[in-house]
Amino acid sequence: MKRFFLKKIDFYILRKFLGTFFFAILLIISISVVFDLAEKIDNFIDNEAPIDAVIFDYYLNFIPYFANLFTPLFVFIAVIFFTSKMAYQTEIIAILSSGVSFRRLMLPYIVGAAIIGSFSFMLSAYIIPPANKVRLDFESTYVRRTREVGLNNIHMQIEPNTYIYVRRYSSLRDVADDFSIEYIEDKDLVSKIKASSAVYDEETELWELRNWVKREYLSEGEQRITEGESLDTLINVKPVDLREERRFYETMTNRELDEHIKEQRNRGVGNVEEFIIEKYQRGAAPFSAFILSIMGVSLASRKVRGGMGLHIGVGIALSFGYILFQTISTTFAINGNMSPWLAVWIPNFMFAGIAAILYYKAPK
Repeated sequence: MKRFFLKKIDFYILRKFLGTFFFAILLIISISVVFDLAEKIDNFIDNEAPIDAVIFDYYLNFIPYFANLFTPLFVFIAVIFFTSKMAYQTEIIAILSSGVSFRRLMLPYIVGAAIIGSFSFMLSAYIIPPANKVRLDFESTYVRRTREVGLNNIHMQIEPNTYIYVRRYSSLRDVADDFSIEYIEDKDLVSKIKASSAVYDEETELWELRNWVKREYLSEGEQRITEGESLDTLINVKPVDLREERRFYETMTNRELDEHIKEQRNRGVGNVEEFIIEKYQRGAAPFSAFILSIMGVSLASRKVRGGMGLHIGVGIALSFGYILFQTISTTFAINGNMSPWLAVWIPNFMFAGIAAILYYKAPK
């Protein structure tokens, strides 16, 4: 077991790995902030965004979001860059010639990938979602001037035997027009309440049904009809369920994602693929740090004609290939043609195979 303890050379490589990675991330984030500010400064001025809100509500939350977004790409580039530099300074040859196996050389890279992967997972699962709430709210207020859009023609199962229908939900008025709720037992309609509109009360968490008519279907085709101007009722649905919220899943922690997916499935809502994909991506993305690190070391540990530039060029091409393939596979999952878990993990499986081939062919 002693040979797997970190030694001085391991800390040397690990320091280079993490230092290059964080420097690259800092550089790209600085450039991104400058370009983003140049693009949005007119919106900030026109919409009179406070300077403290721009700094603390927007850019302070913008930085971790984009840093985590670029993490897989810059793990690969960092490994390619400093390993290639070590190879051309004959440091890799010296390490291997001293009796260190190529497998043992991988240890500090795996440790570095574990540190970055764990950090990335904590960011995406628990830190970035609440930060995104503030950032997206700022964008809606001072950049795009958008608001939540109400949905139309909503058919939703809110409980095992309870269904609602809403012709239109107005986010501006917070009113559901042509609202109806049906209670079904053993495939038979037991009762139905129809109202011209329904309004949600935030304090009582009750829906006020206006101009309502209730029909109870009795035996032998008989009906009992009651009606009124106003009726407060408890329904397992909230206004947020009737609104179209863009990138809503980005504002949820892992626990909130699990609860939302479970709740929507209990209601019989089938369109939860984006939320499931987001959940799986938060686990798959940190794992990619190991794959890309192995690929990077295997590629950059040998001297080739073309120098460091060739290594970096191949590394960037493979990184973008990984991102492109991941985007294509998740699109299939959203459209219902592929399992969300498989769509998220298949790029990792394929590139793990590529990493294994590169590792096998790497100089030992």
